[in-house]
Amino acid sequence: MSLTITITDEEIIKQVKLSGKMPEIVEGIINRQIVLREANKANIEVDTAEIQQAADQFRLGKNLQSAEDTHKWLEKNQLSVDDFEEMLYFSVLSGKLANHLFANQAEPYFYEHQLDYAEVVMYEVIVDDEDLAMELYYAIDEEEISFWDVAHQYIEDIELRRKGGYLGRVKRQDLKPEISAAVFATNPPQLLKPIMTSQGFHLILVEALINHEINSDISYQIIYKLFCEWQQQQSQQIEIITD
Repeated sequence: MSLTITITDEEIIKQVKLSGKMPEIVEGIINRQIVLREANKANIEVDTAEIQQAADQFRLGKNLQSAEDTHKWLEKNQLSVDDFEEMLYFSVLSGKLANHLFANQAEPYFYEHQLDYAEVVMYEVIVDDEDLAMELYYAIDEEEISFWDVAHQYIEDIELRRKGGYLGRVKRQDLKPEISAAVFATNPPQLLKPIMTSQGFHLILVEALINHEINSDISYQIIYKLFCEWQQQQSQQIEIITD
């Protein structure tokens, strides 16, 4: 015998509160109101073609290959077709407002913070002992052992060990300051002397440094970042009244 449970709006609100997600929900409501208000001030509109394009991109991102797949997704998320269109409308509106406010600031911001967008292609092994780190460094430097062999011997993480300590392309801003300073002062390919951090002693092999020029992807990242910061500033000036 199956159990029937009735879920009311009150139960949903209670669960949101108990889950600790209420601040996140309130923030979303505030941001939505801010965007609607500012877009209206700027006379920004969204047409049917833009909503259709957003719907196509959304379905592609969610791998919803048919109308049936889309309807199943809507049912699972308890959204009507009108809800779906409203969600797409707001997404497009937010993007247009962000571009309206910050598109002309993306390039100046990039050149002011250009170093933050530099990347390094690197390999890394971390050990706990300084003497061991120096011993391994000199052994690699003098070609008594390869970095690959050191990685396979001292890296515990299976996937990272299989890749020989290869971290791929790492953004400068994602590195610890003491590592970033050393890495971006190299002339690749170059093995660095062990660098101490709270994690241990880092043996790093720098394969290449990548300095980007501004492109559409970076512009989008900057506009999105500035838009989020603007929303936070705007939300701090709003008085919240709950019913």
